[in-house]
Amino acid sequence: MTITAIAREAGVSVPTVSRVLNGHSDVAPETRERIEELLHRHAYKRRVTVSRTSASLIDLVFTDLDSPWAVEIIRGVEEVAHAGGVGTVVSAIHRRTAPTRQWLHNLRTRATDGVILVASDLAPSIPAELRRLHVPMVLVDPAGVPTLDVPTIGATNWAGGLVATQHLIGLGHRRIGFIAGPPRLLCSRARLDGFRAALEAAGVEVDEELIKPGDFYHSSGFEGAAALLDLHRPPTAIFASSDQMAFGVYEAVRRRGLRVPDDVSVVGFDDLPEACWSPPPLTTVRQPLVDMGRLAARAVLRLAQGETLETPRVELATELVVRESTAAPAGVSSSDSEPSPLA
Repeated sequence: MTITAIAREAGVSVPTVSRVLNGHSDVAPETRERIEELLHRHAYKRRVTVSRTSASLIDLVFTDLDSPWAVEIIRGVEEVAHAGGVGTVVSAIHRRTAPTRQWLHNLRTRATDGVILVASDLAPSIPAELRRLHVPMVLVDPAGVPTLDVPTIGATNWAGGLVATQHLIGLGHRRIGFIAGPPRLLCSRARLDGFRAALEAAGVEVDEELIKPGDFYHSSGFEGAAALLDLHRPPTAIFASSDQMAFGVYEAVRRRGLRVPDDVSVVGFDDLPEACWSPPPLTTVRQPLVDMGRLAARAVLRLAQGETLETPRVELATELVVRESTAAPAGVSSSDSEPSPLA
């Protein structure tokens, strides 16, 4: 009888069984009693060498790490992990096969309390292997609709896209450009849907010419804004579905000798720390990234202790933060602009 078999029968992770065997106190009494009963029933004998022992670690896995967005998630996870005396291992897999295989190999050779997958559109082999190893996992901002047995932490992306667009409509803007995120990501599609919904509710035509593709990074924001500003009838406002793309919009506006918000209003999404320091400070949709990290860490540690989550699907509220990058379009005073019908 192996630890893996005991964990499977008890409905807990392998590290949880290891913690009981090693006398750790951080296991719920009911879970400890269930595991000890199974160990006694099956006359489990400890091997001289154990391939997986608890090391009090959380694995935090990103598709990419080259973003301030990722840093905010790490801050939240690390805060909870540090308070609980648990370490954090941060990895980036970049959607490539070799790093994925290497990461799974490393995981098999050491203990982990659980895995947090962030903005994951990774191969199905990862969740399947984690289930085989009885390692609990939590998805943060999942790429697509997750399976019912995987807890997820997200944000109200649709509502964020809606309220940002309502804000611009309320200022008097009618030609509003939109720079989308990667279409493979659920959050990208939700923000675009919120943008469309606000226009339709206000009776503003959705002009597909004003919607440009992006990837959440500066360069795509710059390229998307350049394409929008080169139109015969350029937009008076641009909603970029990430702050980094909004900063790229700033540069495209500057290179054309225009100014934000005098000539073009700009809205971002995320509320990264630098948003309030950009010239001018950026109006954006605040996504509670640190809180998302905190909640994911708490959830995965509870799962590692054999607990059941009351709510496997959690969406934290987004919030519009109005700063100096948005104003009424040129020729329209603030008194002339009308509030959005949904505001």
